[in-house]
Amino acid sequence: MPYALFADTVLLLHLAFIAFAVLGGLLVLRWRRAAWLHLPALAWGAFIEFSGGICPLTPLENALRAAAGRAVYSQGFVERYIVPLIYPGELTRELQYLLGGALVGINLAIYGLVLYRRRRRR
Repeated sequence: MPYALFADTVLLLHLAFIAFAVLGGLLVLRWRRAAWLHLPALAWGAFIEFSGGICPLTPLENALRAAAGRAVYSQGFVERYIVPLIYPGELTRELQYLLGGALVGINLAIYGLVLYRRRRRR
């Protein structure tokens, strides 16, 4: 039973990490030092999307699910949980590039606003 709980915990941490990578720049608007945590998370998320890789949390979650006797999934976290929420059908490389571009674009806009506000204060 604890393996199932651990698998669900990893799933929730994975979702929180993705949310932080996508929108964590908003924290930088309030706390500039949050950039020290957010920029590495953003870089990792962009790397995974653009390289077509799988985040290490996915195999960890699958191993915990298997240890708990639950079904595992063969796709990555994004393909399994996020894409079906946003996009119907299968995840393609082109869609992965689009998601990676959206991740970078959203955060470029947020960090542009951070820089703009910083310069305006000076």
